[in-house]
Amino acid sequence: MKRSLIFLLLLTFVHCGKDLSPFGGEPEITTLKPRLKPEWPNPNWKVVSPESVGVSSTKLGLVEEYAFTRTGDETDRKGRRTDALVILRNGKLIYEKYARNFSEDKIHLTWSVSKSILQTMYGIAVKEGLVKLDDPGYYHYEPLSRDEAHKKITIRHLLNMSSGLAAEEGYESGPLKSSVIAMLYTRGRKDMGAFCAGLPLRAEPGTQVYYSSCDTNILSAILKKVYGAEEYDKLPFEKIFKPLGITNVTFERDGSGTYVGSSYLYMTAKDLAKIGYLYLNDGVWNGERLLPEGWVQFTRTPAPGYKTTPYSEDLDQDNYTAHWYANTGVPERGVHEPWPDAPKDTFAGLGHWGQMLYVIPSLDLIIVRFGDDREKAFIKNDFLKLVKESVIR
Repeated sequence: MKRSLIFLLLLTFVHCGKDLSPFGGEPEITTLKPRLKPEWPNPNWKVVSPESVGVSSTKLGLVEEYAFTRTGDETDRKGRRTDALVILRNGKLIYEKYARNFSEDKIHLTWSVSKSILQTMYGIAVKEGLVKLDDPGYYHYEPLSRDEAHKKITIRHLLNMSSGLAAEEGYESGPLKSSVIAMLYTRGRKDMGAFCAGLPLRAEPGTQVYYSSCDTNILSAILKKVYGAEEYDKLPFEKIFKPLGITNVTFERDGSGTYVGSSYLYMTAKDLAKIGYLYLNDGVWNGERLLPEGWVQFTRTPAPGYKTTPYSEDLDQDNYTAHWYANTGVPERGVHEPWPDAPKDTFAGLGHWGQMLYVIPSLDLIIVRFGDDREKAFIKNDFLKLVKESVIR
């Protein structure tokens, strides 16, 4: 009896020890190590040779070949279609190339990488004490109080893409079936948050991970209610872009003036790398903490809803966290890491048609890739494997 009690106590201790974030979660990855005297872009990145920071130029040539060798034609829009590729190590720019009429100063649609920046806005709101992750969404946003079932949806559920709302994300199925098409382009575009909040539930909130742009735009609408229209207008520009030295940026809004956090942020590749560098440095920028302690660990933790989401082979394609993606796998659900040849601590913001922001803490790497992929010819794992192999020390 005593042995059983001791064993249970040990299990409890170990389990509690995994919860490395005040925002919850049990990541199977180590905490971010403090980076000693990081160099900051003020406002531009320092450019150095790859070899000076332990990267092989020859091996980077293989990365370039993979990313920029065209395998299809412009008419069919097939093959690998890279518009920009930027790689940084130790906070220094070691690789930069553009194609298809893009350049270092030309902003690019980030598509769903916008969701990861919307999550950054929530980190700021949490740090300022304006919202808590386990607040029911209807506390801040009245359309979510239409029925009792909706009242169970929390901010955490929405960030984890686990609201349970019956959205349909398929772009190709048309506006009659696809809620994302209807939201962005037809009956929902005047007020995307309200449109999405009116969807019925398909699952108990928190129990099923389903990637949904609707969850993001409800979150964006909640922030507008929390801050008020005037402060909300300034929020991303004054509290994210300005501190990071980002000036060339466009963030589109819906008909009600709400940022389309799911889809419509435009940035340059080198500026998007600054978002990655903020997360690589645990939410600290130039000595100032912009995101609360534990927020980046929360960012790297797969959504708890994976544990009860009905299993399908599609689950292996990503490890969705809190509007980012992890590479940890979800072992208890038989879900493997999506990029097995990349370091396990890799995490990312990803968007439609090949938009990518990768952060690899163990290699001190930031990678931004913009593209226009219309088929699955750009294999993320193959690309990341080549980048990893370019690091020689």
